[in-house]
Amino acid sequence: MPKMNLDWKTAYDFITDAFVGVGVPREDAEICTDVLLESDKRGIESHGCNRFKPIYIDRINAGIQNPVTNFEIVRETPTTAVVDGHDGMGQVIGYKAMMLAITKAKKYGMGMVAVRNSCHYGIAGYYATMATKHGCIGITGTNARPSVAPTWGVEGMFGTNPLTIGIPTDEEFDFNLDCATSITQNGKVEYYERIGEDVHPGTIVDLDGNPVEGDAGVALKKIRNGTAALTTLGGIGEALGGYKGYGYAMVVEILSAALADGIYGKDLNGKDADGNIRPYHLGHFFIAIDTEHFMGEAACRKKAGDIIRSVRASRKAPGADHIYSAGEKEYLVWQARKDSGVPINEAVQKEMSKVRDELGLTKYVFPWERA
Repeated sequence: MPKMNLDWKTAYDFITDAFVGVGVPREDAEICTDVLLESDKRGIESHGCNRFKPIYIDRINAGIQNPVTNFEIVRETPTTAVVDGHDGMGQVIGYKAMMLAITKAKKYGMGMVAVRNSCHYGIAGYYATMATKHGCIGITGTNARPSVAPTWGVEGMFGTNPLTIGIPTDEEFDFNLDCATSITQNGKVEYYERIGEDVHPGTIVDLDGNPVEGDAGVALKKIRNGTAALTTLGGIGEALGGYKGYGYAMVVEILSAALADGIYGKDLNGKDADGNIRPYHLGHFFIAIDTEHFMGEAACRKKAGDIIRSVRASRKAPGADHIYSAGEKEYLVWQARKDSGVPINEAVQKEMSKVRDELGLTKYVFPWERA
Protein backbone atom coordinates (compact mmCIF):
# COMPACT_ATOMS: atom_id res chain seq x y z
CA MET A 1 0.00 0.00 0.00
CA PRO A 2 1.66 3.27 -1.08
CA LYS A 3 1.98 6.44 0.95
CA MET A 4 -1.27 8.43 0.74
CA ASN A 5 -2.26 11.94 1.78
CA LEU A 6 -4.84 12.64 4.47
CA ASP A 7 -6.37 16.11 4.49
CA TRP A 8 -5.35 18.25 7.44
CA LYS A 9 -8.84 18.69 8.89
CA THR A 10 -9.55 14.96 8.98
CA ALA A 11 -6.11 14.30 10.47
CA TYR A 12 -6.64 16.98 13.12
CA ASP A 13 -10.17 15.84 14.03
CA PHE A 14 -9.28 12.14 14.14
CA ILE A 15 -6.13 12.47 16.23
CA THR A 16 -7.91 14.81 18.64
CA ASP A 17 -10.86 12.42 18.97
CA ALA A 18 -8.46 9.52 19.51
CA PHE A 19 -6.67 11.34 22.31
CA VAL A 20 -10.04 12.14 23.88
CA GLY A 21 -10.97 8.49 23.47
CA VAL A 22 -8.07 7.40 25.70
CA GLY A 23 -8.89 9.95 28.38
CA VAL A 24 -7.15 13.19 27.39
CA PRO A 25 -9.37 16.25 28.05
CA ARG A 26 -10.39 17.82 24.73
CA GLU A 27 -8.58 21.12 25.29
CA ASP A 28 -5.38 19.21 26.06
CA ALA A 29 -5.99 16.81 23.17
CA GLU A 30 -6.12 19.76 20.77
CA ILE A 31 -2.71 20.94 22.01
CA CYS A 32 -1.25 17.45 21.54
CA THR A 33 -2.66 17.21 18.03
CA ASP A 34 -1.39 20.66 17.10
CA VAL A 35 2.15 19.76 18.16
CA LEU A 36 2.07 16.44 16.30
CA LEU A 37 0.72 17.86 13.05
CA GLU A 38 3.07 20.83 13.16
CA SER A 39 5.82 18.26 12.83
CA ASP A 40 4.26 16.84 9.67
CA LYS A 41 3.67 20.34 8.33
CA ARG A 42 7.41 20.96 8.61
CA GLY A 43 8.33 17.65 7.00
CA ILE A 44 9.62 16.17 10.26
CA GLU A 45 7.73 12.91 9.78
CA SER A 46 9.65 11.12 12.51
CA HIS A 47 7.76 13.13 15.15
CA GLY A 48 4.30 13.54 13.63
CA CYS A 49 1.59 10.99 12.83
CA ASN A 50 4.40 8.44 12.71
CA ARG A 51 4.60 8.51 16.53
CA PHE A 52 0.95 9.13 17.34
CA LYS A 53 0.11 5.55 18.38
CA PRO A 54 3.36 3.96 19.63
CA ILE A 55 4.63 6.91 21.67
CA TYR A 56 1.41 8.36 23.05
CA ILE A 57 -1.65 6.11 22.70
CA ASP A 58 0.24 2.95 23.61
CA ARG A 59 1.93 4.56 26.63
CA ILE A 60 -1.38 5.83 27.95
CA ASN A 61 -2.90 2.38 27.50
CA ALA A 62 0.11 0.82 29.22
CA GLY A 63 -0.40 3.08 32.24
CA ILE A 64 3.00 4.80 32.03
CA GLN A 65 1.68 8.18 30.88
CA ASN A 66 -1.21 10.06 32.44
CA PRO A 67 -3.85 11.32 29.99
CA VAL A 68 -4.93 14.04 32.44
CA THR A 69 -2.07 16.46 33.03
CA ASN A 70 -1.42 17.91 36.49
CA PHE A 71 0.72 20.98 35.74
CA GLU A 72 2.04 21.84 39.20
CA ILE A 73 4.21 24.90 39.79
CA VAL A 74 6.36 23.85 42.74
CA ARG A 75 8.51 26.97 42.94
CA GLU A 76 8.24 30.40 41.30
CA THR A 77 9.88 33.81 41.13
CA PRO A 78 8.98 36.75 38.85
CA THR A 79 11.29 35.43 36.11
CA THR A 80 11.56 31.69 36.82
CA ALA A 81 9.47 28.67 37.68
CA VAL A 82 9.91 24.97 38.40
CA VAL A 83 7.11 22.69 37.22
CA ASP A 84 6.28 19.09 38.06
CA GLY A 85 4.34 17.52 35.19
CA HIS A 86 3.40 14.36 37.10
CA ASP A 87 3.97 12.24 33.97
CA GLY A 88 1.16 13.91 32.05
CA MET A 89 1.04 14.75 28.35
CA GLY A 90 4.41 16.21 27.35
CA GLN A 91 2.90 18.52 24.73
CA VAL A 92 0.51 20.04 27.26
CA ILE A 93 3.30 20.49 29.79
CA GLY A 94 5.55 22.01 27.14
CA TYR A 95 2.88 24.39 25.86
CA LYS A 96 1.98 25.66 29.33
CA ALA A 97 5.61 25.93 30.41
CA MET A 98 6.63 27.98 27.38
CA MET A 99 3.57 30.21 27.74
CA LEU A 100 4.59 30.81 31.35
CA ALA A 101 8.14 31.70 30.24
CA ILE A 102 6.79 34.05 27.55
CA THR A 103 4.44 35.76 30.03
CA LYS A 104 7.34 36.39 32.39
CA ALA A 105 9.55 37.61 29.54
CA LYS A 106 6.97 40.11 28.27
CA LYS A 107 6.85 41.62 31.76
CA TYR A 108 10.45 41.33 32.95
CA GLY A 109 12.47 40.81 29.75
CA MET A 110 13.35 37.17 30.33
CA GLY A 111 11.61 34.10 31.66
CA MET A 112 12.75 30.54 32.25
CA VAL A 113 10.80 27.45 33.29
CA ALA A 114 12.38 24.12 34.26
CA VAL A 115 10.25 20.97 34.17
CA ARG A 116 10.56 17.55 35.79
CA ASN A 117 8.46 14.38 35.51
CA SER A 118 7.24 14.97 31.98
CA CYS A 119 6.89 12.79 28.89
CA HIS A 120 7.94 13.09 25.25
CA TYR A 121 6.89 16.59 24.18
CA GLY A 122 7.11 16.28 20.38
CA ILE A 123 9.22 18.58 18.23
CA ALA A 124 11.14 21.10 20.31
CA GLY A 125 10.83 23.64 17.50
CA TYR A 126 7.13 24.03 18.23
CA TYR A 127 7.89 25.74 21.53
CA ALA A 128 10.60 27.95 20.05
CA THR A 129 8.03 29.06 17.45
CA MET A 130 5.57 29.90 20.23
CA ALA A 131 8.15 32.38 21.49
CA THR A 132 8.98 33.93 18.11
CA LYS A 133 5.28 34.47 17.39
CA HIS A 134 5.22 36.63 20.53
CA GLY A 135 8.32 38.56 19.48
CA CYS A 136 10.60 36.61 21.79
CA ILE A 137 13.71 34.56 21.28
CA GLY A 138 12.81 31.03 22.38
CA ILE A 139 15.18 28.36 23.65
CA THR A 140 14.21 24.87 24.76
CA GLY A 141 15.73 21.46 25.31
CA THR A 142 14.80 18.10 26.76
CA ASN A 143 16.52 14.99 27.98
CA ALA A 144 15.28 11.57 26.88
CA ARG A 145 15.79 7.84 27.32
CA PRO A 146 19.54 7.09 27.14
CA SER A 147 20.59 6.04 23.65
CA VAL A 148 23.55 8.31 22.77
CA ALA A 149 27.15 7.53 23.64
CA PRO A 150 29.64 10.19 24.82
CA THR A 151 32.86 10.71 22.87
CA TRP A 152 35.14 7.70 23.36
CA GLY A 153 32.23 5.83 24.95
CA VAL A 154 30.02 3.10 23.48
CA GLU A 155 27.21 3.05 26.05
CA GLY A 156 24.03 5.10 25.73
CA MET A 157 24.24 7.75 28.47
CA PHE A 158 22.24 10.64 27.01
CA GLY A 159 19.04 11.11 25.15
CA THR A 160 19.17 12.76 21.73
CA ASN A 161 18.88 15.99 23.75
CA PRO A 162 17.85 18.70 21.26
CA LEU A 163 19.09 22.23 21.84
CA THR A 164 16.54 24.35 19.99
CA ILE A 165 16.56 28.10 19.34
CA GLY A 166 14.01 30.33 17.61
CA ILE A 167 14.69 33.98 16.69
CA PRO A 168 12.10 36.38 15.21
CA THR A 169 12.92 37.67 11.71
CA ASP A 170 11.21 39.83 9.06
CA GLU A 171 11.38 36.93 6.59
CA GLU A 172 8.32 34.80 5.77
CA PHE A 173 9.71 32.34 8.30
CA ASP A 174 11.45 32.84 11.64
CA PHE A 175 14.88 31.37 12.30
CA ASN A 176 14.28 28.03 13.99
CA LEU A 177 17.16 25.69 14.71
CA ASP A 178 15.60 22.42 15.90
CA CYS A 179 18.02 19.53 15.95
CA ALA A 180 19.31 16.80 18.20
CA THR A 181 22.82 16.85 19.64
CA SER A 182 23.23 13.37 18.13
CA ILE A 183 23.69 12.88 14.38
CA THR A 184 20.31 11.20 14.15
CA GLN A 185 17.57 10.32 16.62
CA ASN A 186 15.55 7.28 17.65
CA GLY A 187 12.49 8.55 15.81
CA LYS A 188 14.45 8.75 12.56
CA VAL A 189 15.72 5.18 12.98
CA GLU A 190 12.14 4.10 13.72
CA TYR A 191 11.06 5.90 10.55
CA TYR A 192 13.78 4.18 8.51
CA GLU A 193 12.52 0.83 9.80
CA ARG A 194 8.99 1.67 8.70
CA ILE A 195 10.00 2.66 5.18
CA GLY A 196 12.63 -0.06 4.76
CA GLU A 197 15.67 2.24 4.62
CA ASP A 198 19.06 1.23 6.03
CA VAL A 199 20.67 3.27 8.80
CA HIS A 200 23.22 5.82 7.63
CA PRO A 201 26.90 4.90 8.20
CA GLY A 202 28.55 6.51 11.22
CA THR A 203 25.34 7.31 13.09
CA ILE A 204 25.37 4.28 15.40
CA VAL A 205 28.26 2.62 17.25
CA ASP A 206 28.40 -0.88 18.78
CA LEU A 207 30.05 -2.00 22.03
CA ASP A 208 33.32 -2.66 20.17
CA GLY A 209 33.41 0.90 18.88
CA ASN A 210 32.53 -0.11 15.31
CA PRO A 211 29.90 1.61 13.16
CA VAL A 212 26.53 -0.18 12.94
CA GLU A 213 25.15 -0.34 9.41
CA GLY A 214 22.40 -2.08 7.48
CA ASP A 215 18.86 -2.91 8.57
CA ALA A 216 17.30 -0.12 10.66
CA GLY A 217 15.09 -2.55 12.57
CA VAL A 218 18.09 -4.59 13.69
CA ALA A 219 19.95 -1.42 14.64
CA LEU A 220 16.97 -0.19 16.65
CA LYS A 221 16.84 -3.44 18.62
CA LYS A 222 20.54 -3.11 19.42
CA ILE A 223 19.99 0.43 20.71
CA ARG A 224 17.05 -0.77 22.82
CA ASN A 225 18.93 -3.69 24.36
CA GLY A 226 22.05 -1.65 25.05
CA THR A 227 24.42 -3.29 22.55
CA ALA A 228 24.65 -0.16 20.38
CA ALA A 229 24.24 3.59 20.77
CA LEU A 230 23.67 6.65 18.64
CA THR A 231 26.66 8.92 18.06
CA THR A 232 26.86 12.62 18.92
CA LEU A 233 27.16 15.39 16.32
CA GLY A 234 30.58 14.96 14.76
CA GLY A 235 30.41 11.18 14.92
CA ILE A 236 32.73 8.60 16.41
CA GLY A 237 35.86 9.96 18.12
CA GLU A 238 37.15 13.52 17.89
CA ALA A 239 38.43 13.82 14.32
CA LEU A 240 35.24 15.48 13.04
CA GLY A 241 34.34 17.21 16.29
CA GLY A 242 32.31 14.53 18.05
CA TYR A 243 33.33 16.09 21.37
CA LYS A 244 31.30 19.19 20.41
CA GLY A 245 28.07 17.22 20.09
CA TYR A 246 28.95 15.44 23.33
CA GLY A 247 29.44 18.79 25.10
CA TYR A 248 26.13 20.20 23.92
CA ALA A 249 24.36 16.96 24.88
CA MET A 250 25.78 17.36 28.38
CA VAL A 251 24.56 20.98 28.53
CA VAL A 252 21.01 19.88 27.69
CA GLU A 253 21.18 16.98 30.16
CA ILE A 254 22.24 19.27 32.98
CA LEU A 255 19.73 22.04 32.21
CA SER A 256 16.94 19.45 31.89
CA ALA A 257 17.64 17.92 35.30
CA ALA A 258 19.69 20.13 37.62
CA LEU A 259 17.44 23.20 37.83
CA ALA A 260 14.26 21.21 38.51
CA ASP A 261 16.01 18.53 40.58
CA GLY A 262 14.84 15.93 38.08
CA ILE A 263 16.35 12.60 37.04
CA TYR A 264 18.84 11.95 34.26
CA GLY A 265 20.80 9.40 32.27
CA LYS A 266 20.08 5.72 32.87
CA ASP A 267 17.12 6.51 35.14
CA LEU A 268 15.25 7.80 32.07
CA ASN A 269 15.06 4.39 30.39
CA GLY A 270 11.43 3.77 31.32
CA LYS A 271 12.21 0.61 33.33
CA ASP A 272 12.31 -0.10 37.05
CA ALA A 273 14.92 -2.23 38.83
CA ASP A 274 13.05 -5.40 37.88
CA GLY A 275 12.76 -4.47 34.21
CA ASN A 276 9.10 -3.49 34.34
CA ILE A 277 7.98 -0.48 32.31
CA ARG A 278 7.36 2.77 34.18
CA PRO A 279 6.91 6.48 33.30
CA TYR A 280 9.96 8.11 31.72
CA HIS A 281 10.07 11.15 34.06
CA LEU A 282 11.68 13.42 31.46
CA GLY A 283 12.95 16.94 32.10
CA HIS A 284 12.68 20.02 29.88
CA PHE A 285 13.65 23.68 30.01
CA PHE A 286 12.09 26.70 28.32
CA ILE A 287 13.60 30.17 27.96
CA ALA A 288 11.93 33.24 26.49
CA ILE A 289 13.76 36.53 25.85
CA ASP A 290 11.57 39.48 24.90
CA THR A 291 13.12 41.50 22.08
CA GLU A 292 11.11 44.59 23.09
CA HIS A 293 13.26 44.81 26.21
CA PHE A 294 16.33 45.32 24.02
CA MET A 295 16.15 47.53 20.89
CA GLY A 296 12.62 46.44 20.05
CA GLU A 297 10.96 43.61 18.13
CA ALA A 298 10.96 45.40 14.77
CA ALA A 299 14.67 46.16 15.00
CA CYS A 300 15.46 42.57 16.01
CA ARG A 301 13.36 41.11 13.20
CA LYS A 302 15.01 43.35 10.59
CA LYS A 303 18.56 42.76 11.79
CA ALA A 304 18.04 38.99 11.99
CA GLY A 305 16.52 39.09 8.49
CA ASP A 306 19.44 41.14 7.18
CA ILE A 307 21.88 38.56 8.53
CA ILE A 308 19.97 35.70 6.91
CA ARG A 309 19.82 37.54 3.57
CA SER A 310 23.53 38.38 3.63
CA VAL A 311 24.41 34.73 4.15
CA ARG A 312 21.92 33.63 1.48
CA ALA A 313 23.57 36.00 -0.99
CA SER A 314 27.08 34.66 -0.36
CA ARG A 315 29.02 32.62 -2.90
CA LYS A 316 27.53 29.16 -3.46
CA ALA A 317 29.28 25.86 -4.01
CA PRO A 318 29.37 24.51 -7.57
CA GLY A 319 26.03 22.93 -8.39
CA ALA A 320 24.23 24.58 -5.46
CA ASP A 321 21.48 27.07 -6.25
CA HIS A 322 20.43 28.19 -2.77
CA ILE A 323 21.82 28.63 0.75
CA TYR A 324 19.16 27.85 3.35
CA SER A 325 18.78 29.05 6.91
CA ALA A 326 17.21 27.13 9.78
CA GLY A 327 13.43 27.06 9.44
CA GLU A 328 13.40 27.80 5.71
CA LYS A 329 13.11 24.25 4.40
CA GLU A 330 10.34 23.54 6.91
CA TYR A 331 8.49 26.63 5.69
CA LEU A 332 8.83 25.43 2.08
CA VAL A 333 7.53 21.98 3.01
CA TRP A 334 4.44 23.58 4.52
CA GLN A 335 3.87 25.62 1.35
CA ALA A 336 3.96 22.39 -0.64
CA ARG A 337 1.76 20.42 1.77
CA LYS A 338 -0.84 22.91 2.98
CA ASP A 339 -3.27 22.06 0.19
CA SER A 340 -2.36 18.40 -0.36
CA GLY A 341 -2.53 17.12 3.24
CA VAL A 342 -0.25 15.04 5.42
CA PRO A 343 1.45 12.03 3.78
CA ILE A 344 0.76 8.79 5.68
CA ASN A 345 2.93 5.74 5.05
CA GLU A 346 1.58 2.19 5.03
CA ALA A 347 2.57 1.32 8.60
CA VAL A 348 0.91 4.45 10.01
CA GLN A 349 -2.18 3.87 7.86
CA LYS A 350 -2.64 0.50 9.57
CA GLU A 351 -2.08 2.03 13.01
CA MET A 352 -4.61 4.82 12.44
CA SER A 353 -7.23 2.35 11.21
CA LYS A 354 -6.54 0.12 14.22
CA VAL A 355 -6.91 2.99 16.69
CA ARG A 356 -10.11 4.08 14.94
CA ASP A 357 -11.60 0.59 15.25
CA GLU A 358 -10.54 0.08 18.87
CA LEU A 359 -12.04 3.42 19.95
CA GLY A 360 -15.20 3.03 17.88
CA LEU A 361 -14.61 6.25 15.91
CA THR A 362 -16.70 4.86 13.07
CA LYS A 363 -17.37 8.22 11.38
CA TYR A 364 -13.84 8.20 9.98
CA VAL A 365 -13.21 6.50 6.65
CA PHE A 366 -9.66 7.00 5.45
CA PRO A 367 -8.58 7.43 1.81
CA TRP A 368 -6.43 4.27 1.89
CA GLU A 369 -9.60 2.29 2.69
CA ARG A 370 -11.30 3.62 -0.42
CA ALA A 371 -8.42 2.87 -2.76
